[in-house]
Amino acid sequence: MKIIHTADWHIGQRLHERSRLDEHAQFLEWLLETIQERKVDLLLVSGDIFDTSLPSAEATNLYYRFLYRLFDETGAYAVITAGNHDSPRRLEAPREFLEMGRIYVVGLSGEATDCVFPFPPDDPRVMVAAVPYLAETELPHVSYETEIEKSERYRERLKSFYADCVAAMPAKLPKILMGHLFVQGGKISDSERNVQIGGATATHANDFPDGVDYVALGHLHRPQAIKGAAYPIRYSGSPIPLRFNETDYRKAVYLLALSDDGTLALDETIEIPVFKELCTVEGDENSILWEAGTGTWNGKYIQVKLKLNQPTVGIGDKIRQAFSERGGEVLSVEVEPPEAAPGSQISVADMKRPEEIFEQFYKTKFDGELPDETLAQTFSELLQMVEETR
Repeated sequence: MKIIHTADWHIGQRLHERSRLDEHAQFLEWLLETIQERKVDLLLVSGDIFDTSLPSAEATNLYYRFLYRLFDETGAYAVITAGNHDSPRRLEAPREFLEMGRIYVVGLSGEATDCVFPFPPDDPRVMVAAVPYLAETELPHVSYETEIEKSERYRERLKSFYADCVAAMPAKLPKILMGHLFVQGGKISDSERNVQIGGATATHANDFPDGVDYVALGHLHRPQAIKGAAYPIRYSGSPIPLRFNETDYRKAVYLLALSDDGTLALDETIEIPVFKELCTVEGDENSILWEAGTGTWNGKYIQVKLKLNQPTVGIGDKIRQAFSERGGEVLSVEVEPPEAAPGSQISVADMKRPEEIFEQFYKTKFDGELPDETLAQTFSELLQMVEETR
């Protein structure tokens, strides 16, 4: 029996207001082809299907079209759980309808027994605990409780919930636990939100019960294994880089295979193709424009980190145009101004008009130089706009 573990799709995510739906569509097409080629029997998706609790019509349409094709073009089952970005009720609303298509969705935790499923249902070969994101806000209120006490109570709740799930499973069958949470030792990549790092809230590897064969996690966007247990505990990560700082490692899904006796016979990492390359270019104006004119940028998203010795009007547009002519699209231009040189304090007595204040400020910042005529004119126009709005 072959199983794929993935998570954190974040369908509908935008990068600097640029839609990523085309990349998600390519990923889901690749995933479907992989399921067909590898003859996968079960797909596990551990939370954060969407990027927001109210996904757009386009994002929702992409998700359900994939589910229909999974049912229509493969014989695979699927288990999908809600993450902290999803609306649990909205995600599991069509639960009974989707089960007719071999797709099991769990948004709300409820009782542990409600999260336990055998696969295949008519001839079970593996048990899955489809545990969605369990929020601290779901804990009953306790008066005069400290944050540390509440965090520890949350951790104990997770431990007991997973223990109840395993207790509801037949002892003879292999067991897989799903989850959307932070486990101590996990490496973050700065694109995750609402992640507790290293505090009492963090679950420990040994908090998961004994007698488990695999833990399929979501929440962290870097594919990684967590040490500290006798069985694999893994984050599959997000299928596409959600920020520019996620380009130093490859995205992946995990392929597992259970032998006839229930042991883990295959454990393979399958790298996901790069559907849209994210690039960061750093330097001064001349070096960046040189790279724009000599590099290959077709179809790439670009983040520019620009070092300036002095303000330059229109430099952002100039850089965007240079990359655009080579097929690239600049999504962000971050300007790094020079370090302020030590200088004399601006005398309040000399501050008669805003233009003079601006001129003295500029001279203090840029070694006594005066702003050029274009910059001074721009400042005057801004002043006029402010006066007109009063």
